[in-house]
Amino acid sequence: MLSSAFSTALQTQRFSRRSFLQIGGLALGGLTLPQLLQAESQAAAPKSHKATIMIFLSGGPPHQDMVDLKMDAPTEIRGEFAPIATNVPGIEICEHMPRLAQMTDKLAIIRSLVGSEGRHAAFQCMTGQTVNNQPQGGWPSYGSVISKLQGPSDPGTPSFVGLSPPMITSTWADVGQPGFLGSAHAPFKPNGEVKNDMVLNGVTVNQLGDRRSLLKQLDQYRREADASGMMSGLDTYQSQAFGILTASRLAEALDLEKEDVKLRDRYGRGSSKPAGYGDAGPLLNDYFLAARRLVEAGARVVTLAYGRWDWHGLPHGTNFSNAREHIPMLDIGLSALIEDLETRGMLDDVSVVVWGEFGRTPRINPNGGRDHWPQVACAMLAGGGLRTGQVIGSTNRLGEYAKDRPVHFQEVFATLYHRMGLDVSSATVNDLTGRPRYLIDTAQFQPMRELV
Repeated sequence: MLSSAFSTALQTQRFSRRSFLQIGGLALGGLTLPQLLQAESQAAAPKSHKATIMIFLSGGPPHQDMVDLKMDAPTEIRGEFAPIATNVPGIEICEHMPRLAQMTDKLAIIRSLVGSEGRHAAFQCMTGQTVNNQPQGGWPSYGSVISKLQGPSDPGTPSFVGLSPPMITSTWADVGQPGFLGSAHAPFKPNGEVKNDMVLNGVTVNQLGDRRSLLKQLDQYRREADASGMMSGLDTYQSQAFGILTASRLAEALDLEKEDVKLRDRYGRGSSKPAGYGDAGPLLNDYFLAARRLVEAGARVVTLAYGRWDWHGLPHGTNFSNAREHIPMLDIGLSALIEDLETRGMLDDVSVVVWGEFGRTPRINPNGGRDHWPQVACAMLAGGGLRTGQVIGSTNRLGEYAKDRPVHFQEVFATLYHRMGLDVSSATVNDLTGRPRYLIDTAQFQPMRELV
């Protein structure tokens, strides 16, 4: 489980404890800490701690079995679940989401999400862009853009953190890539390869300090020989890097054992079993709690992959047998996250978005599954000061396509950037050629007028 791994490897208040961050090098999943921090220091960057938690339902969740049930459709389309009333008059959602139904006033439900390119990958949900015709280096993830433009809110916590369980293919659960912004803005992945790098291998904090001194000596020649000024400020980045290694705030955030048992139970804890075609997939509700703790510790963006929602049917379980496990667990974890953020006074500052790469076919196939359907999908948003308690868009009677108010992926991204304090009409990041790139296609898309 997430908590036991982190409580062993990361729990610390005193540097002498054997359970302190065990670091054989200064690598974070292949990145050096100075690389991660370099270019995040922006003198004019706003420092108000707005944040985003992005929950990726990898594989494509069935919109018509969650938030857009079609009771008037033929049996082979409407499925096995019934709708239930919510605390917002006129809005109904799946019977397996009773807790979210009682807080729908805190949700904005999009029933008409369009623009999917139909790929089994997190790329579009992480970047807002399509895979084709990318600039050199590739499009950066939302979290990488925030890292670049706003930097860290706390020197001891990375701006962008990605939580991802073992998945059948890495692209399904990819929680973000830095693209042309470079490795300095890649997500910190505490449960990925970085866990193997965070081993002390007998190195004490004093020895770590000695290595830092040696590093300074090795850099001295380069600094003296540098005529371009690129080495200036290196000490600042290295100080921040060592600050992360020797500070307890990140370790504390990742140590879920410090939470009250009742709160952990409220989140549902979940299952860590690996995903595969024979299982439902990892439903790590601990990730929801970890996301809240990371944001509270200073992270600006936390992305996480949750479950495996690719339900084509037997022999791997039907759409409905898998949904009976996944949807209730999502209901528990997401409702707990929203409640927790509100209780702590964080909900207005933290935007939460839940979605997958596409929807599922209206017609149930002969194996009891639903296949890929990029024509329309769904999303849920909460927090961030958004106007909630509403449904945006609709599909036709069979759930085949957007009937009114189609909402493009990039409109959602424009809204998230807006809530982070960025003006998508003017904010840019430079690609590898030095060309400024807008965060979205501003000629076509702007923040959603219904939400902001």
